Amino acid sequence: MTAGLLTAALAGNAFANEELTKLAADAKNWAMPTGDYANHRYSKLNQITKDNVKNLQVKWTFSTGVLRGHEGGPLVIGDVMYVHTPFPNNVYALDLNNDGKILWKYEPKQDPNVIGIMCCDTVNRGVAYGDGKIILNQADTTVVALDAKTGKVVWSVKNGEQTDGSKAESSTGAPMVVKDKVLIGISGAEYGVRGWMAAYNLKDGSLAWKAYSTGPDSEMLVDPEKTTHLGKPVGADSGIKSWQGEEWKTGGGTTWGWYSYDPKLNLIYYGTANPGTWNPVQRPGDNRWSMTLMARDIDTGMAKWLYQMTPHDEWDYDGVNENILVDGMQINGQPRDVLVHFDRNGFAYTLDRATGELLVAKKYDPKVNWATEVVMDPKSDQYGRPQVVAKYSTEQNGEDVNSTGICPAALGTKDQQPAAYSPKTGLFYVPTNHVCMDYEPYKVSYTAGQPYVGATVSMYPAPDSHGGMGNFIAWDAAKGEIVWSKPERFSVWSGVLATEGDVIFYGTLEGYIVAVDPQGKELYRFKTPSGIIGNVNTYEHGGKQYIAVLSGVGGWAGIGLAGGLLGAEGAAAWQKAVAGENAPTEESQSIATAGLGAVGGYAGLAEYTTLGGQLTVFGLPD
Repeated sequence: MTAGLLTAALAGNAFANEELTKLAADAKNWAMPTGDYANHRYSKLNQITKDNVKNLQVKWTFSTGVLRGHEGGPLVIGDVMYVHTPFPNNVYALDLNNDGKILWKYEPKQDPNVIGIMCCDTVNRGVAYGDGKIILNQADTTVVALDAKTGKVVWSVKNGEQTDGSKAESSTGAPMVVKDKVLIGISGAEYGVRGWMAAYNLKDGSLAWKAYSTGPDSEMLVDPEKTTHLGKPVGADSGIKSWQGEEWKTGGGTTWGWYSYDPKLNLIYYGTANPGTWNPVQRPGDNRWSMTLMARDIDTGMAKWLYQMTPHDEWDYDGVNENILVDGMQINGQPRDVLVHFDRNGFAYTLDRATGELLVAKKYDPKVNWATEVVMDPKSDQYGRPQVVAKYSTEQNGEDVNSTGICPAALGTKDQQPAAYSPKTGLFYVPTNHVCMDYEPYKVSYTAGQPYVGATVSMYPAPDSHGGMGNFIAWDAAKGEIVWSKPERFSVWSGVLATEGDVIFYGTLEGYIVAVDPQGKELYRFKTPSGIIGNVNTYEHGGKQYIAVLSGVGGWAGIGLAGGLLGAEGAAAWQKAVAGENAPTEESQSIATAGLGAVGGYAGLAEYTTLGGQLTVFGLPD
């Protein structure tokens, strides 16, 4: 490339990133799936306040035409709203100046076999914007860049090896555009897919870099001497030596959650999922680097630091939840630029995001019992490790033994539904699950494209508590303390929105959008047509602030409804496909343990909501 062309290319890249940064900084827009690079999910819009939010009314609605779990939320850029759906992953561009007129619609053609290998519903967490393009990460792993004005395909690439489901690779995560790159993860750990993070060039879709979660250093983009874990070099081939034989090749560690970015450090952050089979007896060792927070250079993909939260996972506590970046948090009297992560395992972590130093690790649900604590003494050989309680260790109890009363359940104290951070209060507002489980591992063999689960799970509300399956909490990440907790009947499975108007919004599985003040006092509650597992967003148009949310029950918690597993026939078919000869023969047990354990626990949802697919937009009276 000549000097002139190189300069032009660099200028184009800089412009594209500068445009997105400016769009995201303007509170009138919602230009990224996460709101901003720091994952705050906080808006400076303040027309809707704690005093007038009780007057909210529905302004308009839009049917997506799809009846599965609607995660994520719409983008708003200027006068256009971009709405996505679960499989088949349709995308709509709606004209906010003209009654939501459909400017264009993109309908991808995907192999329906992909539906069967998506473990926990056919969800999709949203589209991204960059350089005049809308980026869609399809269920079949195809990544498509659409012209934002016309919907025409600009480029299309295949992230997975196959798009017909035969390798069981799928995609559910929202892309993130950073600088001149698009970050794309992968799903499928329940099928033994070996996870990775890929960065594609925004201009043409060519691959910039690809970093696996397990395996050789060269494929993980790890420097054994410079990449650290809790301040120490990881050492050569840690992603192989912590596995028996070649189990790292089916090692899971998929990357289907949320991504964040620190422009000053030029680092991206994300977490990895469970290690291959759910049967821990079959995979001795720490199983690195599943269940791990990763900090990587966005330009090269090289890992700066890693932190494994749940070594040798025995409970399916995926580490993919969002990482929220906060500057200058006062910890022990010192300002620290931190990363805050609410893990499925029930511990909330605060780390120095430049070095990966562990600063705080505390339970954010008092019912968490599988571990007593995370050791915080850097001199201890247990530093950073959770101290497992033998009674709740599915490995120590052994194969074909049902370990009971484990808290949290496999879906975690929080799954991917993102929390919000308010710089105004300094608190995190967190949607949580208050759910425990019984877990019985069994021997399973690996076949490409086939389920590789190896455990029977049943879930239920946390015993001796408020009787519900969820709490909405405020969290002090500097101290590691719950400030207040608001109980809910079912898990809070929606993403949260905090605003400068002193209002925090979230959705419930029954379908309510709820508004509370910073002290947790409920201010507003309205029931939408279906359960909410989407993320509440806000934007301004025509000088007025609006609140938008997708309804459509589903996801892991709602898979019984979304996947038709509440009846004997549907549950039996699921059990046959996933558990095979280990499928329960008794009908009630078959239903209760279907959907990787969620169906029985959330069966009561069917009494409060039903399938749907709708965008609801709220505003104050004219």
